Amino acid sequence: MSRIGSRRVRLALVLATASVTGAGILLGPATPAQAARQVNWDVVAKCESGGRWHINTGNGYYGGLQFSRSTWKSNGGARYAPTADRATKAEQIAIANKLYAKRGLKPWPTCGKKAGVYKKTTTTAKKKSTAKATGKTYVIRSGDTLASIARKFKVKGGWRTLYALNKGTLKSPNLIFAGQRIRL
Repeated sequence: MSRIGSRRVRLALVLATASVTGAGILLGPATPAQAARQVNWDVVAKCESGGRWHINTGNGYYGGLQFSRSTWKSNGGARYAPTADRATKAEQIAIANKLYAKRGLKPWPTCGKKAGVYKKTTTTAKKKSTAKATGKTYVIRSGDTLASIARKFKVKGGWRTLYALNKGTLKSPNLIFAGQRIRL
């Protein structure tokens, strides 16, 4: 047996052992840029299948992300269902993430180029509010909105800043009542 042949046999044994024992083989992202991005699979599915995760139109592609039977099986989908249309959305996304780690968005050449495919990775929700109160207060009048109050008093950051300053008082930025006192 040649050196190449013996390497193939060893690789086949490693893969077979991993599949029998349940040990996973981790594949990293195809590029460093992919490591920093998360795909919004709902955007891809909306383009591919109208967002219908259990679709089977008879065209040889199945599920929300339109996997072929062979692609589905070769990426481990058969452990969930025979074809993607019979798997849950979460299972389809799990297989899509595996395929994405190997090939990027190449399996979705058209829908992978749609706007909004990549989720924004900013942590705006985790940022602390930088809103600073001026020490002034305002009593809400009938017809007021946080946006109109922010415009009237030239609050930097607009209604979002007002809401952040008054989260303890206001339950929702859309639910304010006449007579409430808010900080500016």
